[in-house]
Amino acid sequence: MCKFDNLKTTFQDSIFTWGYFTDFDKVKLNVAKVNVELNILNSLIGKDDIENQFILLIEQYPNIRMALPLLIATRKIKLQNTPIILDVDKLIAENKSHIFYDAINEDIKKDLLIFFKESGLKDIFQNSYIKNLVDYCFGVEVGLDSNGRKNRTGILMENIVSDYLGKFCKTHQNFSFIEQATQRSIKDNFDCNIKIDKSGRRFDFALHNSDNNKLHLIEVNYYGSGGSKLKATAGEYQALNDFIKSQGLDFIWITDGKGWLTALNPLEETFNHNDHVINLNMLKNNALKNICI
Repeated sequence: MCKFDNLKTTFQDSIFTWGYFTDFDKVKLNVAKVNVELNILNSLIGKDDIENQFILLIEQYPNIRMALPLLIATRKIKLQNTPIILDVDKLIAENKSHIFYDAINEDIKKDLLIFFKESGLKDIFQNSYIKNLVDYCFGVEVGLDSNGRKNRTGILMENIVSDYLGKFCKTHQNFSFIEQATQRSIKDNFDCNIKIDKSGRRFDFALHNSDNNKLHLIEVNYYGSGGSKLKATAGEYQALNDFIKSQGLDFIWITDGKGWLTALNPLEETFNHNDHVINLNMLKNNALKNICI
């Protein structure tokens, strides 16, 4: 079996752990930021004359407005980039994010009341569909956190590779590594000068052999599904390989995921072009030792 066959037939079905699905530490932190405001808003639940009570509460505690976007499962930044249509007949959209943060005036109170009614929150409060806003927002934050799963995929892959690098360095004590390696941190840790191809370049890992001062720069990623991006990604890592190799350094690309099965041709081109393209199975089976020692 040729080496590329070994790569393409041993992609991981998954790298996901139970912790991938929800970052509860982040959820708890976000809810804690508005805990006081949510508890004040709890006093509105089931109230008569709800519209007047809503405005009176805002006049007394204007900071409670900062918690209102979360009640409709959105963020401040999203509202800043989402103009709102108040009149469907005119189709005029206006940015209304300021009503949650600017000093209270009559226009803002009017807009807040429109928000309260048209968002559906008035009905929710008036009819006590929610018993406790802190508990409710905990659930909302869990839902919003699902948007972060794409970013956590990269973190999971980095964590797996970091674990293997740690074990490798423990066994071969002339090796050490750093994560999120920059030009500066590589110089500070290994006294190696490198050129970078773009401002702010960070390598996922830099692995250094103190016996011969050899530096290996490592990038990792995981693609569970296919897409047009994969072809471009493969090409980018060819160019990065050439740039690093021209400095007398070593580049290792660790990539995995069944998404690559939809883009085998560009991956094979990069595999044949670069010195080191491996997956997690190859990493597990001592690829680092074969490459670095």
